[in-house]
Amino acid sequence: MEAGLSILIGLFFAVAVYLMLSRQLVRMLLGIAILGNAVNMLIFTSGRLTREVPPLIPNDLYVPATTTANPLPQALVLTAIVISFSFFAFLLVLAFRAYQELGTDDVNEMRVAEPEGEAGPPQGY
Repeated sequence: MEAGLSILIGLFFAVAVYLMLSRQLVRMLLGIAILGNAVNMLIFTSGRLTREVPPLIPNDLYVPATTTANPLPQALVLTAIVISFSFFAFLLVLAFRAYQELGTDDVNEMRVAEPEGEAGPPQGY
């Protein structure tokens, strides 16, 4: 099961990099979202996938009597999901505002600092 998830994580990373190299802002945002999910799955898989009991310790014990699941990867993934969702929402609003202001989502056409038709900088001395 871990080998299958590793292949899926690698596929997610490949798709995320492909989408982030695109010129369209929406594709870039989808790449960032997929990259966040790939990282979450990587953290979750690195914590070992076992069918153990939940890490609940009875009141009379200080350590669990049997083997329990590791709660740290689950806590990390839950925190990462919240952070990545807020980051994605911020980037989505930023991209929408850029689209409203410039009228395009192509990053090559968003060259406000270097508009087309103006003379370029000197290329030599």
